[in-house]
Amino acid sequence: MKKQDKKTEEKIIDAEGKILGRVASEIAISLMGKNSSSYERHVYSGFPVKVINASKLKITIKKLEEIYHTRYSGYRGGLRVIRGTETKEKKGLKEIIKLSVYHMLPGNKLRREMMKNLVVED
Repeated sequence: MKKQDKKTEEKIIDAEGKILGRVASEIAISLMGKNSSSYERHVYSGFPVKVINASKLKITIKKLEEIYHTRYSGYRGGLRVIRGTETKEKKGLKEIIKLSVYHMLPGNKLRREMMKNLVVED
């Protein structure tokens, strides 16, 4: 019964005119469930988060050039470094928000479950 109640309540965050890091930290706290009284570190106690107006996020060109994301294939020479400007051109600001939230969440088995409860819309 508790799980059904958790799924029904959804937090909506408006990213219009807000800074990337502040929005991402607010999302991460909500996904982890740290703002609820039933928070347990080893159990998913958060709730779904929906981000609207992601394309109206306040971010400067200088900051986009500073941001980079790495992907590693597992092979020698397989490290790919992608700048924030490339990510914005190819996938939009939605992907930058998802990546920043992903890195703010704890690196344990619950991270995937938390990311499944994140929906980002333009």
